[in-house]
Amino acid sequence: MNIEKIYKDANAYLEGHFKLSSGYHSQFYLQSAKVLEDPKTAKILAGALAKQIINSGIHIDAICSPALGGIISGYALAEQLGVRFIFAERVNNKMTIRRGFEVKKNENFLICEDIITTGGSALEAANEIEKNGAKVVAYAALANRGFCTRQKSNIQRQDNCKLPLNKPLFALEDFIFDIYEPSNCPLCKEGKSKAYKPGSKNN
Repeated sequence: MNIEKIYKDANAYLEGHFKLSSGYHSQFYLQSAKVLEDPKTAKILAGALAKQIINSGIHIDAICSPALGGIISGYALAEQLGVRFIFAERVNNKMTIRRGFEVKKNENFLICEDIITTGGSALEAANEIEKNGAKVVAYAALANRGFCTRQKSNIQRQDNCKLPLNKPLFALEDFIFDIYEPSNCPLCKEGKSKAYKPGSKNN
């Protein structure tokens, strides 16, 4: 399966001047919502990801995704695995489990994103799950930006990866793009454009 081609065919492999969820800037952006708007494609991608997880032998009781980006991929994956799905969302800038979602003690949760960059949002969701007495046993995403090490990849973990070393990350492909601190972004220094985040409330 050529994940890069799927993103490009969906006009979801963008080039410009972008602000990532991690706060870093990049010349490239993966707009997974454009890929996942086709239910058939979402099912195919989630099925491939589910196969990796099933083959690993890890037992999953439920999936939690950080809102908003991870909701569709998390739900599609939960459907493929036949498990319950919930999501975490920011309230006053803090990731929170609400809307009556139940986190049962000792349940095995997988945290699912659409894209993993440093894993910061996924880790925040995981911390909320564990505060409620459940266990986070793995992480998953459609695509990995290459800072964290996924299963079946030889890419080395970078210092800015926030995911725990003792939990596996499952993803379909690595997309390695240069990212920059806002204070050291060459695109900003050129002064020709301003970094923006596609789909954010300000754009």
